[in-house]
Amino acid sequence: MNGHGNAIVGKPRWKPGLSFFRQIECLRAGAGMLGLLILFASSVLFDGCGGTAPRFRSGSAASSATREPSRGARDSSRTKEADVETSSDAAASVAAGTRNFRTEKNGAISNLNQAKMMREISKMMGVSYKLGGTDENGIDCSAYTMTVYKNALGKLIPRSSAEQYKLGIPVANDDLKFGDLVFFNTTGETASHVGIYLGDDLFAHASVSLGVTISSLESYYFKQRYNGARRIIE
Repeated sequence: MNGHGNAIVGKPRWKPGLSFFRQIECLRAGAGMLGLLILFASSVLFDGCGGTAPRFRSGSAASSATREPSRGARDSSRTKEADVETSSDAAASVAAGTRNFRTEKNGAISNLNQAKMMREISKMMGVSYKLGGTDENGIDCSAYTMTVYKNALGKLIPRSSAEQYKLGIPVANDDLKFGDLVFFNTTGETASHVGIYLGDDLFAHASVSLGVTISSLESYYFKQRYNGARRIIE
């Protein structure tokens, strides 16, 4: 105590074992008893004068909730976006009857019958999907293929896609021709979905989410689920 009754506080002392720069910071921070107490608490909690614990401070680093997604997460997100049924840009031209498919023609189907099939395929474009449906008020995939074959060629084929999968002969992917039936596993079961191959990697089908449309075998969704093809006109 001095003559005025005030406590005498000694000067901050040099601490052995700390680096020079940490000592300077400590000496500056430690002026007065309160500074020494803060210094002591800091040395216990943070191993020196500077806070080294891996904590995020306001304005210094983003929290985990706002960090940019990892590359794997971004790729997974893109995959999910791509893994949906899509229509081809050719759908409009097919519906309008302006698109011809002759490069992969099936010689067993005459030009007249191919034209009939295209008319049947086109006139139902846009019809909504309806499980168990068989007409313009709603139709499912196997009813669509059955209707096209019946009305265009007078050929009766089974009602279900699983039964249609047993028809004719299997066809390699690089040997697909107009009129071949193409099959997909969309529900966890083989040949749960069916369409009619047109050429140029395109096929007509009754899509669950899009209704009757034209899609590409090369689209991510259908490429991942492709089961094969059958030729029933030869």
